[in-house]
Amino acid sequence: MSDFLRTLNSSLFKKLMMALTGTFMCTYLIVHVSGNMTLFAGDEGYSFNTYAHFMTHFPPVEVIAYLLYLTIIVHAIYALALTIQNRRARPVRYAVVSRSPASWSSRNMGFLGSILFVFIVIHMADFWYRYKYTEIAFREYRTDLLTGKRQVSEYHPATHKFEYAVTMEGNTEIVRTKDLYIIVAESFKSLWYVIFYLVSVTVVSFHLLHGFQSAFQTMGWRHKKYTPIVKFTGTWLFAVIIPLGFASMPLVFYLKHLLQ
Repeated sequence: MSDFLRTLNSSLFKKLMMALTGTFMCTYLIVHVSGNMTLFAGDEGYSFNTYAHFMTHFPPVEVIAYLLYLTIIVHAIYALALTIQNRRARPVRYAVVSRSPASWSSRNMGFLGSILFVFIVIHMADFWYRYKYTEIAFREYRTDLLTGKRQVSEYHPATHKFEYAVTMEGNTEIVRTKDLYIIVAESFKSLWYVIFYLVSVTVVSFHLLHGFQSAFQTMGWRHKKYTPIVKFTGTWLFAVIIPLGFASMPLVFYLKHLLQ
């Protein structure tokens, strides 16, 4: 085996790829949860639907999105390879007493990652794939730019190729767009889907609790001054705040459904 192939097959290279891809996905999570907060704008989906169109049609963002999909696959492949390699190297597990959520998550990264991968596939099929490649409802938003008043109605495009348009009629801005907002609202009316989503978000929290800090350690970024910052960020931003942001969506929409 050549030195190059030996390097690619080494544990260090696999861990480095896990760290780099994981860090990239963490960065995307910040953008994703921030954009999803537009669901709560109280404008009948205007902000969220325009955000969804921008994220799926602006070329630079599309390139980053497809890079993200590749990153997820690479991350999953190397995670599986490391798990198999570690089990072969140590077929008998040591008896370890878990004293904290971080230690438990670090010892179950493979299990947590498997659940996450299934969740990502289902999540993308339910929202991203339906939005991009199936026929869904459209909405029309007519906004009087002088008064700020907005009228919302269904829109039926003349051709199935239509996706988005912004036009002006005097002082009225007219936005016609695919209605991803209604798909989200309808999906979170199902109690079982809400439970599945919340369980998956909990898994995200535990996975990031260990994964974020581990990525910096793998890349050799250790310093007595900055390590506490990395730990604080990994714990509170990625394991608490971001998961709570994602969890708020199914909870709010399900409660709104119950109160209707």
